[in-house]
Amino acid sequence: MPFGIGAMEIAILLIVALLVFGPKRLPEMGRSLGRGMREFKDSITGKDADDDDPLAGELPPAREPTATTTTRERDTVS
Repeated sequence: MPFGIGAMEIAILLIVALLVFGPKRLPEMGRSLGRGMREFKDSITGKDADDDDPLAGELPPAREPTATTTTRERDTVS
């Protein structure tokens, strides 16, 4: 293993990451890390990312806001 890191150390790091970020955030973080590494590699090699992935420039679907609005009566000053 590079840098003298064994399998036990990697397992401990993964468990700590799971505890810190939670099971819902870890896949999202892995995807974003992979995209970042791919974009870095493509920029170094001079390859255009739009040629390979047709969805590369597409934004994720927006979530609808769940704002709760309350109506207040105006205070009148006489």
